[in-house]
Amino acid sequence: MKTIFLLMDSLNRHYLNAYQSSWVQTPNIDRLAARGAVFENHYAGSLPCMPARREMMTGRLNFLESRWSPLQPYDETYPQLLRDQASTYTHMITDYYHYFEAGGAGYHTPFNTWEFMRGQEGDAWHPRVQDPEVPVYRGKNRRQDWVNRTQMDLERDEDYPTPQCFRRGIDFLEHNHDQENWLLHLEVFDPHEPFLCPQKYRDLYSDSWKGAYHFDWPPYAPVDSNYEDQDAIEHIRKCYAGTLTMADVWLGKLLDIMDQLDLWKDTTVILTTDHGHLLGEHGYWAKNYMFDYQRLVHIPLIVYKPEAPMNGRRVSALTTTIDLMPTLLDLHGAHPSDSVQGKSIVHLLERDEPHHDAVLYGYFGKDVNMTDGRYTYCRQPLPGAPAYHHTAAPVVGQKKLELYEHADFGRYLPYTPMRVYRVPEPSRNHHNAPDHHLLYDIAHDPEQSSPIRDTALEEQFASKLLDLLRRYQAPDWQYARIGFHEELLSDVQNDKRTEL
Repeated sequence: MKTIFLLMDSLNRHYLNAYQSSWVQTPNIDRLAARGAVFENHYAGSLPCMPARREMMTGRLNFLESRWSPLQPYDETYPQLLRDQASTYTHMITDYYHYFEAGGAGYHTPFNTWEFMRGQEGDAWHPRVQDPEVPVYRGKNRRQDWVNRTQMDLERDEDYPTPQCFRRGIDFLEHNHDQENWLLHLEVFDPHEPFLCPQKYRDLYSDSWKGAYHFDWPPYAPVDSNYEDQDAIEHIRKCYAGTLTMADVWLGKLLDIMDQLDLWKDTTVILTTDHGHLLGEHGYWAKNYMFDYQRLVHIPLIVYKPEAPMNGRRVSALTTTIDLMPTLLDLHGAHPSDSVQGKSIVHLLERDEPHHDAVLYGYFGKDVNMTDGRYTYCRQPLPGAPAYHHTAAPVVGQKKLELYEHADFGRYLPYTPMRVYRVPEPSRNHHNAPDHHLLYDIAHDPEQSSPIRDTALEEQFASKLLDLLRRYQAPDWQYARIGFHEELLSDVQNDKRTEL
C-alpha cells in the first residue's frame, strides 16, 4: 500500500464545493472529491493547531489533558508504529513551522525523513537586524513576517511555501512511485492566515479593496464595526479564497502527476484539516476565544482508496480527528495499542454504516463539547475552576515559569506508567458566554442561533457527555470542572477502581 496524507490548515468546509455550492474556485479539491468518498459528518477533536496534530499522530484526545505541547515521550505515533510493525517508509513535507518551535517539538522526528519549507507567518527565517518597512495595517502583526515578505517575489507562486511543498511532493512521487509500502505526509499551512497570495488569485474574486490600511491578517477578536465594515469583511474573505485557490492549483499539479504515473491504482489519498476559521461569521475573526461553532469544528474529510465501493459517494457516519491515526495504521496492516481512542474508518470505505455514536471536541481549559451529528451540547466550566496541563516535556517560555512552581509530579495518566508534571491553569469561558450550558439542534439550526432550553433533553446529553468522558479516560478534575455532581464523580472513581 501507498498513502498520501494531505493536510491543509484552516480549510473551511463551507468554502468547498464538495460540501455546498461555493463561490470559491477549488476545481482540484472537487476533482479529488469526485474520485473519493466525501465524509459528511467529520469533526475536529482538540483545537487549535498543535493539539489537533497531536491527535492525528497519536489517536488520542488532547484537550482533556493537555494544552498546546511538544510530542510527549510516552506518545505512540503513527509513523513510528508503521515503521516498527509494517516496515513502512514515512516521509514528511511541510511548511508548518510550529513543528520546529519549542512548543511543538518532536513531531517530525518519528518519520524516516522530512523536509521543511520556510517562510510561513512568523517563521524565524531570514536574519535582518534592521526593522523592515511596515505599512499602516490593521489586525495581527509580526516583525518576522514582514522580514520574510521582503525576501519574496509576492507575484511568483514558487516563492510561496505552499507551492514549494507541493513541488517537493511531486519530486517524492517521481522518485518513489515504483516502490511499495510508503506514506507521504504532505502538510501545507495555507489557507491559514495571513491570507497572502499573488494578486492574480485575488483578481479571480474581483477584490477591489481600497481601505486606508493594509489588511490580510485579521485580529483574534470580534469584528470591530468602527473599522471593519462589510467591505473589509468581503476583502478578507476574498483574500482567504485567493490563498485557498493558490493551494488548490498546486494540489492539481500533484494530482496530475498521479495521473501520469498511474498511482491511483495502488495509492490511497486522504485530504483533511485541523479546524475551520471564522471570517466575520457570527461577528468574529479567527478562532480560539469564541464559542466552538460548527463552522470551526465541522471539518472536511475526503478519502480515495483504490477500488473502494464508496468512491464517488458520500459517507454519513460520524467520524473525528482521532480516527486518522488508526486509519493510517490499518491501511498498512499495522495495529494501534489499547491506549488509542480513535477507530479506523477503513470499513466506511466499504459501506456507510455506524461508526461513533457521539464525539467530543474543544479547547484545553475551555468548554467541553459533544455532538451526535444531530445535536451539539456545550458544557461550560464553573467560575474559578482549575484545569491541569499534563506534560513530561515542560517548555520554559511557552508559559510563565512560575506555573511550574505549583506543579505536582506523579502518575496522573492511566495509559502510561510515566510520571508527569500536572500544572494548574485557570479555566476560561468563551466570549459572551451565557450563564447556562448550550444545546443546539444543528439539523434545524445549523448557524446555532437559538439554543434549546429543554431540561429533559439537556439531562440526556449531559449523561451522554459523562459517558464519553469516562470512555476517553478524562482526568478526575475534568468532571468537577464542568459541574458534574459529586455522586456522578464518585461513580466515575468507582468505575476506574473496577477497571483496575
